[in-house]
Amino acid sequence: MSILKKPLITEKMTKAGEKLGHYGFIVDRKANKIEIKQAIEKMYNVTVDSVNTMVVPGKAKTRYTKTGVTSGTTGSYKKAVVTLKKGETIDFYSNI
Repeated sequence: MSILKKPLITEKMTKAGEKLGHYGFIVDRKANKIEIKQAIEKMYNVTVDSVNTMVVPGKAKTRYTKTGVTSGTTGSYKKAVVTLKKGETIDFYSNI
């Protein structure tokens, strides 16, 4: 089971990372804050100061197609916002 699924690379999270040292990740629904902290410290070799988690609910979506109206929902996921110790950074673009 992989705890970290993917990093959140959005304009908002990039700005928070530069100014405040916050980094966002999509994580496994069953992972707790301690497991998330250990996984990030092991993967990126940084010191995690705090972890905030939230479950983002799925949204209802409706599409009008040639065959009629199709409706469904997007998936819900768990998001973790990690604060690093002052002076430490994570570079998501280094391995591209």
